[in-house]
Amino acid sequence: MNRPTRVLSLYEGFFAGGARILHSDDVAGLHATREQQHGVLTIASAVRRESTRQPMQSDPRYRRLVRAGVAVDTLGRESFGEVPDPSSFTDAELRVAADAVSRADLVLSLKEQPIGLLLALRERGWMPQIPVATCLHRSDPLHSGPALGWLAEAARTGLVTATISCADSTSDAYARAGVHAAERFVIANGIDTKRFRPGTRGQVAATRRRLGIPSTAPVIVIAARFDAMKDPGLFLRAVAEHARRSPGTHYVLCGAGMTWQNAALEELVAQSEVATPDRLHALGIRDDMPSIYQIADVVALTSAFGEASPLCLIEGAACGATPVTTDVGDAARQIDGIGVATPHDPRAIADAWTWVLERRADLRAAALAARARIGRDRMIGEYAAAMDALHRRSAIAA
Repeated sequence: MNRPTRVLSLYEGFFAGGARILHSDDVAGLHATREQQHGVLTIASAVRRESTRQPMQSDPRYRRLVRAGVAVDTLGRESFGEVPDPSSFTDAELRVAADAVSRADLVLSLKEQPIGLLLALRERGWMPQIPVATCLHRSDPLHSGPALGWLAEAARTGLVTATISCADSTSDAYARAGVHAAERFVIANGIDTKRFRPGTRGQVAATRRRLGIPSTAPVIVIAARFDAMKDPGLFLRAVAEHARRSPGTHYVLCGAGMTWQNAALEELVAQSEVATPDRLHALGIRDDMPSIYQIADVVALTSAFGEASPLCLIEGAACGATPVTTDVGDAARQIDGIGVATPHDPRAIADAWTWVLERRADLRAAALAARARIGRDRMIGEYAAAMDALHRRSAIAA
């Protein structure tokens, strides 16, 4: 009997974000098939981002992997948002990484930031000749800083043998930016529809009571970190516009930095002239996002750049919310038939929210009907096929 293919994923760190949610869910699902044996090596064990310190052990993605039986090792760094330069790794860190890589048949890098570690291993002569695939989740690689150059170099010299992008816009953008790996895969995102599902009446009522939202009040949810890429200011300006028309609507903000402990958020609310901040519920990082989406009429995204195939839109749709998003990356294509894409304009966004709320029954039915095509089983199968192909071709070449 052939042994499972051994796959090592490299993480910059564990922190709130769609790419880590997706990759961790994918790894857990692939590991469960027993045809692949997955492990994770993370450079940082704690990360400071969006005014929060996020230790690995308290991260839901880390706990998900551990529950699935995936071994997670770390170099033990604390990251303050800096991209780890190849020259920054110590001998001790490189020995840990070399040991982990030596036991793998294939390496997956979650985005381009960990590629510096592989370049450092190669410089020492400690990088084996195995396939390396970089999993890409942005549509604006020029915002990746020096990591884009490391990825381009690694692809040009054969260290990175493939890219796996979550959207056509991502694959095309990295190719234009000079990343030319031998193979390019595009695998659209999928989610766990057993977890993201409509709530019962009792569940919905309980969540509304817990948050202090009346049982009949319209609810608009944004799930995004407090970051320029997500443009929380645009969301809040749209809230100010919409609240004047729909004074009973409540607005729920989830994600790193989306909390009243973040003074920058309070300042942005004031600047945006939101007249009724008492109907803004800033909840920060949540482990119970299905319950939040279940009370939503709209799942909103107001990103300015960088998005590829945003998870929050399909997570919300799977729970019955209607996605309304700015037209970034593949977002408009992703929600075709179940949502609305808007320009980056607060009035246009408020108009879209109003339009959705007037048509909730039909739009909810459309969102729920899309559950079959946005599930993760298809995604996991496509990832498995891509990695099997890379491993098989590497074995033949050897």
